[in-house]
Amino acid sequence: MKTKKHLLICAILITNVMVFAQQSLQKKANNLFNKFSFVKASQVYEELIAKDFNTAYATRQLGNCYAYMRNTEMSSLYYKEAVAQDNVPLEYFYKYAQSLRGQKDYKGYREWMKKFKDAGGVLVDNNLSKDANFITSVFNTKQNYFLNDVKFNSELSDFGAIEHNNQIYFTSTANSGILTKHVYGWNEKPFLDIYAIDKETDTIIHHKSRLKGNVNSTYHDGPLTISKDGKTMFFSRNNYSKNTLGKDKNGYSNLKIYKATLVDNKWSNIEELPFNNDNYSTGHPALNKDSSKLYFASDMPGSIGGSDIYYVDINTNGSYGTPINVGNIINTNKNELFPFVNSENVLFFSSDGHLGLGLLDIYGTVSNKENDIISILNLGVPVNSNKDDFSFFMNEDGLSGYISSNRDGGKGDDDIYSYDRIPQLIVEGSVINPETNKPLKEAVITLLDKDNNIIAFVESDENGHYEINIDRDTYYTLSIKKEDYEDKIVSISSKVIDEKIKSITADIAIDLVIEEIIPINELYPIYFDYNKYEISNDSTKELDKIVNLMQETYPDMLIKIESYSDSRGHEEYNKKLSIARANSTYKYLISKGISPTRITEYNGYGEENLTNKCDDSIRCTEEEHKLNRRTLFLVIKMK
Repeated sequence: MKTKKHLLICAILITNVMVFAQQSLQKKANNLFNKFSFVKASQVYEELIAKDFNTAYATRQLGNCYAYMRNTEMSSLYYKEAVAQDNVPLEYFYKYAQSLRGQKDYKGYREWMKKFKDAGGVLVDNNLSKDANFITSVFNTKQNYFLNDVKFNSELSDFGAIEHNNQIYFTSTANSGILTKHVYGWNEKPFLDIYAIDKETDTIIHHKSRLKGNVNSTYHDGPLTISKDGKTMFFSRNNYSKNTLGKDKNGYSNLKIYKATLVDNKWSNIEELPFNNDNYSTGHPALNKDSSKLYFASDMPGSIGGSDIYYVDINTNGSYGTPINVGNIINTNKNELFPFVNSENVLFFSSDGHLGLGLLDIYGTVSNKENDIISILNLGVPVNSNKDDFSFFMNEDGLSGYISSNRDGGKGDDDIYSYDRIPQLIVEGSVINPETNKPLKEAVITLLDKDNNIIAFVESDENGHYEINIDRDTYYTLSIKKEDYEDKIVSISSKVIDEKIKSITADIAIDLVIEEIIPINELYPIYFDYNKYEISNDSTKELDKIVNLMQETYPDMLIKIESYSDSRGHEEYNKKLSIARANSTYKYLISKGISPTRITEYNGYGEENLTNKCDDSIRCTEEEHKLNRRTLFLVIKMK
């Protein structure tokens, strides 16, 4: 018995580990996907399908991954499975059509585009919907990002926001509280400085927000990038050092990149990077994940267009490699600027040379398994507009960040906007005992579709909490089970949920199963003939009722058998006779399929506990003596 119990505990522990591991895998896949790391994300989604965990969702995401990796054959394979799903988001009709177009299956493309439109499908209203670029068309099937105004924009120019350690760093021409500030002759506005504010508490820019140290100079400073450890900064600045403004042969002061280090909470030890040059600009620095590469924009000789994206290796000894042009998949004969590299080493940039919505647009890059960039995609509206959109930044969650734009409706010349990506929707809540209001751990919550097919399942944690990823615009059922508690079914709908909402709360109360004791007389005692222990025909009828009761009505009931004799005869003989009666009763029940484990005890007690006055001192009738020749069935436990 102990061995079985230990095996059961082990099985539960293994199940818990598997459930939490699969839920963690899906979070990992989504995080990679949101950060444009499509190769890694596809591998995790494939693992989820192999584990049969939320396969419908993983199948759709695999289609997206392969689409963005320009693998139209694989994407159409998964999209074909997706469009066969019940309640599949309508956008997948369009995505499937585009994948067929990518394989030059124009008949299939027209068929599914018709299905998309007939079902009420509407494309995002921008001219990217006519773009021949397959992955940009797929990505822009729906709005992926939502913009928000930030409170700290000034009436002048603010751009280049990045986050580090709950601080927002950005570049601005704001001059509130600064009495002595040079003016840029080109536009009669103040020169740019670098500012830092607390993300949670600061809402306006003032002179105290200017970066501490000697990064800010008399002329333009910013934008910037900071190493992950927060100790090193690279920033753009006019060709200015030792109180002298350097100029090229035409009299212009170009941008250069400088390095600063954090000492006593101040940025100091300003160093000019060795690949700068008086005769061309290097600016807009961006570090990769481990600070081994520095990306930047430059119009140095050999550039494909007016300004190209380059990178240099940062060696372990602090030296720099030779600048390398990232190539013509990214760079055009016009301008590529403002590179940014996220925590998965995916490159983003702005360009006015690729097909876009306005002037400068923001683009993401897509890499293959060898980490070679194979394509770019336009991030679409509202990230991009008909004006200049630039300075993309993404937080490590892959769901939030900043852009900059001079679009209409802003507060100043250039403004910073925060963005959120449509998050994965989850249903979450707590499982509790309503009588005690205490959380219940290890309750199994199973997510079912409208046809009661299992999609995924989790177990509540120590605090009774659970969460499961779900699709939007869909109906679900939650099945909740826990030992010793009543099963429960809860309906869940993700219909008409705002796309910024991340979770639906479904707290669940499940009742403890009430153990009820059945009155003994409901378990029909049986009677024996004088001096006999065999089961009579009349008794078999009563025993069969008990069998039916235990098998059909109360399958968890446990009983105890007690047999007795009348008072006639020797006491010791009567004891043995009653034991024989208990044995014959026990054997009969077992022969009818009752498990021996459900009969906790069977024994004979002779002439003890007579039901009437018929002891040896009183003369009684045969019928009166028969009432004592009985077997009783006592309920020990039942649900």
